[in-house]
Amino acid sequence: MARGECNCGAVAFEITTDLSGVYVCHCSICRRATGANGIAVVVVDKDAFRWLRGEDSITLWEKPDADWEMNFCRICGSPLPGKNNESTVFVPAGLISEGGESLEVLHHLFVDSRADWDEIGDSGKQHHAGFKE
Repeated sequence: MARGECNCGAVAFEITTDLSGVYVCHCSICRRATGANGIAVVVVDKDAFRWLRGEDSITLWEKPDADWEMNFCRICGSPLPGKNNESTVFVPAGLISEGGESLEVLHHLFVDSRADWDEIGDSGKQHHAGFKE
């Protein structure tokens, strides 16, 4: 089990399954959404995810003409968990405050799109595009 919350604590969530590895997306959309080198997330089954508080503080942004969306806390601006597809949820790894002690980066996505200054320094598998098993 894991728990997490946004920076101001208005939004909190719980994950009721063991967490697998971290995926870091380096695409330009994720870089702009976070203001960083990308976003590090864990992916969980939507049935293992539940909001504990603050759903009324969530703002959704959808990129026009793209199959992409991102949730943010409307108070502090923290990126929040969101729909990955119909069956899974992505959870920004930096929000996890309990239960993420054993997480490690397993995959880097869209590495060809990463910023010029972004150097990958771990052993996560690098993918030129999205993740494909």
